[in-house]
Amino acid sequence: QVQLVESGGGLVQPGGSLRLSCAASGVIFRLNAMGWYRQAPGKERVLVATITSGGSTNYADSVKGRFTISRDNAKNTVYLQMNILKPEDTAVYYCTAHGVVVTIAGLADFDSWGQGTQVTVSS
Repeated sequence: QVQLVESGGGLVQPGGSLRLSCAASGVIFRLNAMGWYRQAPGKERVLVATITSGGSTNYADSVKGRFTISRDNAKNTVYLQMNILKPEDTAVYYCTAHGVVVTIAGLADFDSWGQGTQVTVSS
């Protein structure tokens, strides 16, 4: 019902920057919290950052001061600006969104995930 499409991943050297984008599409009535998670090889998926519809943010300690999450409510899009990247930031990054969608049966809550985008930090 709601699809999330991520972009912006790639290969970057340590100390470099990348900007991830995630656009939500569908008949969205209300888009609440959006966020980013990541999963490194052999590890569990973990929270990176979240942002509410009002702009309140939350970050994992490992990325505070280096990553910035933001959103454009008019475009139903969330961004993750990643600076001073480290090899340990290497992972597949997943976008997530929660809210309310319009269905033929009326309004319904949704909780969607993107397909993931690879970020590799290596020299």
